[in-house]
Formats: sequence, C-alpha cells, structure tokens
Amino acid sequence: MRASDLLHPRPEGLYCPPGDFFIDPVRPVNRALVTHGHSDHARSGHRSVLATRQTLDIMALRYGEGFAGATQAAGLGEAIALNDVTVTFHPAGHVLGSAQIAVEHQGMRIVASGDYKRQKDATCLPFEPVTCDVFITEATFGLPVFRHPPDTEEIARLLKSTVQFPERAHLVGAYALGKAQRVMRLLRDAGYDKPIHIHGALAKLSGYYQGQGIDLGTLEPATIETGGRQDFAGAIVVGPPSAFADRWARRFPDPISCFASGWMRIRRRAKQGGVELPLIISDHSDWDELTATIKETGAGEIWVTHGREEALVRWCELEGIAARPLHLVGYEDEGD
Repeated sequence: MRASDLLHPRPEGLYCPPGDFFIDPVRPVNRALVTHGHSDHARSGHRSVLATRQTLDIMALRYGEGFAGATQAAGLGEAIALNDVTVTFHPAGHVLGSAQIAVEHQGMRIVASGDYKRQKDATCLPFEPVTCDVFITEATFGLPVFRHPPDTEEIARLLKSTVQFPERAHLVGAYALGKAQRVMRLLRDAGYDKPIHIHGALAKLSGYYQGQGIDLGTLEPATIETGGRQDFAGAIVVGPPSAFADRWARRFPDPISCFASGWMRIRRRAKQGGVELPLIISDHSDWDELTATIKETGAGEIWVTHGREEALVRWCELEGIAARPLHLVGYEDEGD
C-alpha cells in the first residue's frame, strides 16, 4: 500500500482512512489522537480523544472536564487496535505527557512525531527513536542557523544577572505548559533555592507537574497587591509572555525582561520584543537534532510539517532520502 493511503492531510488534520481517525485535528472530529497538550495540537470539542493519561489530564485542566465526549488513555508502548490499524504511543521529549504516534497497517509503519526535542529535560520522558517507513517531523527550527546552546548555560546567565542586579526583579517569559516548568526545574537543578514567584496563569499546570512528582521547589504567587514593590527586589518571576505587556509586569521594581525561547537565537527578534536578557531555551529540536533524528529512524521517506519545511526537505534530498512538505495549517508555536 502507499503511505498516503494510510495517512494524508485533510482540512481537519492528518487523517487515517483505514483507522478512521485524525492525529492532532484542528477542527472537531469523531475520533482524535492527540500528541500533546499544547493548544495548537490539543483542541476541545472532539467526540472522542485518545492520548496519554497526562495529556488527557492537561486538556481537562485547560478546557474543563467536558473537553471531549469520551476519552481513552494510551499507555506508552501499548498496542491499540483501531479498526484494522494498530497505533502505539512513544515518548517525544517535548513536554509532560507528549508522545509520538506510530500508525501501522499491512506492513507499513508511519510515525507522527508531533513536536519533539532531544535535549535532556527533567520534566518529561526523553524522546524515543522509533524505526519506521515514513517519519513525520516538525520543522519549527528547521534551518541550519538554529543550534540551541545547553539549557544549563542559559540558566547560568540568568542566575549571574540576579547576582549582578540584586535590586531588580527578573521577569522570565515562558509558555505556560512545559517551558515554564522546565525553567523552574533548571533553576532548582542549578542550586537556586529561593521561592520562585509565578503568574496566576501558571498555577494549575505547575501544581499538576508537582503532583506528577516533578519537584519545582517553593512557588509563590507574584502579586503586588499582597506586598510592596521592593518585596520582589532580586526575585525571579515566571509568567506567560502575554502577561509582560500588561500592567502586571510594570508593578515590579525596575524589572529585567527575560524570555525563554528558541526564537531568542534571533537577536533582532529579542530586541524588537523589548527583551533585555534573551534565553535560548527551546522545547523543539534544533537543526542538528532534526537531521540526526531523521537518520536514526531509518525512514525511507520523510514528511515535513509546521515550520521551515523547504530547507529540511532539501537536506533530505541531498542525503538521498525522499521527502515532501505536508503544508498542514493551524499549528502555531505555543510551546517553542
């Protein structure tokens, strides 16, 4: 059978005709298989959702318990039959609960990676390479210019700044699911034992991470109403990037604006965003990780989606690997 008979793009998302399901659909469907909890992949309103237990929990936290008509938790490595198709979930190393989805039928195996990274991350299971005939890879940072430094070095820069400027608050912008908790854990692993102040939008998800055994240390609400501006002198405050443009951020003493994102590799982007201390910390693979992973899967064909598709397709062609862009729409960079 042709790979495109097993999975192909439709306006709703990637569709599997023999299994009659979609992977990370962007519109409500009867049966959705979801790779992880970021809002551009995990949407509410489906009749049924199959995902890891943690992804289902995260969707319930974000959308409410009634986010789908029915849910089913997939254990990692557990073979699940959907009509004549077998699917298995494997760790993706992106955020807590994230998974690649392997789809098998009549001797053909396609792996949809969702979003993934290869850097070590104490807040989620590491990426597990899965051999396959076709590997569907993201390409968020699919250009050779994107090479992420060790995250420990970026956290060391943040801690050094807190020593140099003890009178100022350090406001760290980080996406609410995954990146924020990773930054907190990196701070703890670097020996930072003071309370970390968090925006209210991070409270539920951070509490869930703690409940899953991921120690983030003492977290305190970053609210000026209950204290004075000087209470936050020298403090590290973590919040979603959107919060840094409103009044909340202006209440802290002479704040240093920081942003944890792979996009901080582009200095002009950091400058345009008013970021004083850019931190290159990404939950997506960089160029070297993408190309190494493609080779590891042993796939004879690569489908490239959401990101810099053309450059990665061209690299595959030069390596003698068949490749094509999928041109899926509706996927943003919530967790970059």
